[in-house]
Amino acid sequence: MSEQNPHTFRKSLNLIDSSAIVIGSMIGSGIFIVSADMARTLGSPGWLLVAWLITGFMTVMGALSFGELATMMPRAGGTYVYLREAYNPLVGFLYGWTLFLVIQTGTIAAVAMAFGKFFGVIIPWISESNILFSAGPVKFSSVHLFAVGSLAVLTWINSRGIRTGKQVQNAFTFTKVIILILLLLAGFFFAGTEGFKASSGHFWQAASLDKVTGLVTPISGMMIVVALGMAMVGSLFTCDAWTNITFASAEVVNPKRTLPLSLFWGTLIAFLLFFLSNIVYIKVMPLRGIPEGADVIERGMAFASNDRLGTAAISTIFGDYAALIMAILIVISTFGCNNGLILSGARVYYAMAADRLFFKGVGRLNNNDVPGNGLWVQFIWASMLCLSGSYSQLLDYVVFAVLIFYVLTILAIFVLRFKRPDEERPYRAFGYPVIPAVYILLASTIMLILLIYKPKFTWPGLVIVVLGIPVYYIWTRLNKKK
Repeated sequence: MSEQNPHTFRKSLNLIDSSAIVIGSMIGSGIFIVSADMARTLGSPGWLLVAWLITGFMTVMGALSFGELATMMPRAGGTYVYLREAYNPLVGFLYGWTLFLVIQTGTIAAVAMAFGKFFGVIIPWISESNILFSAGPVKFSSVHLFAVGSLAVLTWINSRGIRTGKQVQNAFTFTKVIILILLLLAGFFFAGTEGFKASSGHFWQAASLDKVTGLVTPISGMMIVVALGMAMVGSLFTCDAWTNITFASAEVVNPKRTLPLSLFWGTLIAFLLFFLSNIVYIKVMPLRGIPEGADVIERGMAFASNDRLGTAAISTIFGDYAALIMAILIVISTFGCNNGLILSGARVYYAMAADRLFFKGVGRLNNNDVPGNGLWVQFIWASMLCLSGSYSQLLDYVVFAVLIFYVLTILAIFVLRFKRPDEERPYRAFGYPVIPAVYILLASTIMLILLIYKPKFTWPGLVIVVLGIPVYYIWTRLNKKK
């Protein structure tokens, strides 16, 4: 604590609060959408569930590995700090740079736009076609108004202090988890089994389904591995954001115990909800279908209207009310998701600014002991991404960029055990060295598959990361001159 910044982070996040940040940040709108594209890529209920199981294994095991680093260095910034300490400030900066430019703010923008679009189902005035004003290529619709407005409200809430932010997080996380559990119970006990019956003949027959024609192309051998890697872009993105609690480590009560427990229980609970949702989808709808099908059963999971799989699934139970029920759930889910993302992200920029690698003012806490300037800088950039419409393209690159840093962070466990063998480790990575090594192998395999078979999704993400190198050296040189 210095005279210039007489404020310090408040220890306010207990195990329930921390777990709510993990669960709430993970559950957005992805689980209700991404399995449609995964179904087209794999063409088989069995292999779809395998893709989700691998994703769940990677997520939970990754969280258990992160726990070692989190308890060693329970500081604001989380992953940024781990990478800086294990390697050098450049690697830490590249993570923070990519997080601010694409990963965190791009996700915040996408979640905000989903919030606005699904609010439009409840209030028809909110529509992308309802243009309020335009300036050149930028068109500001009523969806943008609600999307950016939600970001402004959440940023203001979190600028009021960690206690206010966590109360909102807890309320929305508990609400959406309860609603999701009730919908899952309805799906298991009151929905039909048309999906199981229709898919029984090809449950384990992998295939690629053409999005336009519905043409089925069987795949086998190593191509199934390739298809799994490509399909998991959706599931990995849905399961992402579990690291956000580490960004706020400085505000966690008893971090040596709370952080690893919240990482484990948070990721496990969220993944179980995701996996059970997919079982319900497979139960009530055929995986394969016809793009021009007359109803949700004929279209199947692969060709659900606008990939809105969640809406299609519950329509088999609630009929005409399905769209409204799902819209209410997604509005609650996305609002709570963005609260966790907004709360956490600003802590990384704070840590970077403290290292003189970001705007100086972002490295100060406000009168409520939170990084207020960082919150509003994040809001401005995320809002610009909303208005530009580029957030969806940026998100295509997120998974590859995220995997790069996850691999480097898990590898940091090995690096720090070699560099600092005597440092206190209140919690040690589960299954070390086997489990962390398996995670690195799986993530590296997926990255290799994406580089070869989805270059449009990978090279731009790599370019964004690499562009941070000259920015780092320019920034450090300017600091030296000052």
